[in-house]
Amino acid sequence: MTDEPTTDRSEPVEQVGDAAPAGDRPAPTHGVGPWPGGETQWPSDPRYDPDLLAHGDRRNVIDRYRYWSMDAIVAELDTRRHPFHVAIENWQHDMNIGSIVRSANAFLADTVHIVGRRRWNRRGAMVTDRYQHVEHHEDVAAFARWADAASLPIIAIDNVPGSVPVHDAELPERCVLLFGQEGPGLSPEAVDAASAVVEITQYGSTRSMNASAAAAVIMYEWCRRWA
Repeated sequence: MTDEPTTDRSEPVEQVGDAAPAGDRPAPTHGVGPWPGGETQWPSDPRYDPDLLAHGDRRNVIDRYRYWSMDAIVAELDTRRHPFHVAIENWQHDMNIGSIVRSANAFLADTVHIVGRRRWNRRGAMVTDRYQHVEHHEDVAAFARWADAASLPIIAIDNVPGSVPVHDAELPERCVLLFGQEGPGLSPEAVDAASAVVEITQYGSTRSMNASAAAAVIMYEWCRRWA
């Protein structure tokens, strides 16, 4: 048996091997229940997780990955990740970092780099950090050394003097897109480390947009050009 049950597109907090709730609580409508037909009908593909086949898959994953183990999903993603990286300065425990990680997963970024504090709020990632490679760098200097060794130009995203509107800017196929903190934006050290600074054209009265929204816009633009 190879056909997978269809699912809806709601976005719950991820659970593995989530059996139907007991008592009077209604069964969840997101995801899928146990594989139809019972154990005798389970697929033999080793990518499938027996616990998920037995109890259902309530995770926030696309249909093609239903019932797959997490390791199998990561391995498949690794075969086709895009060659751009995402980096985020983390000096103030910005709540947007989790959302940026989630967008990086959605746009299939190679790796997310946390620059500064190692700890970051994972709530906004909706557990997508389990499927997304995340690395840490102590400071901008360490991050810049890594990027130089990897031959990846750093493209800073901020609306500072001298920045180039994204529709006119070059976004190399292999690069690191560097985002700053909500409010203060990129540090002077980060701007100095970049080979180019790009801004998103805005048309209203606000000086800047939400950091996670800006990251999604730039990642989408990279994918529009290269994916």
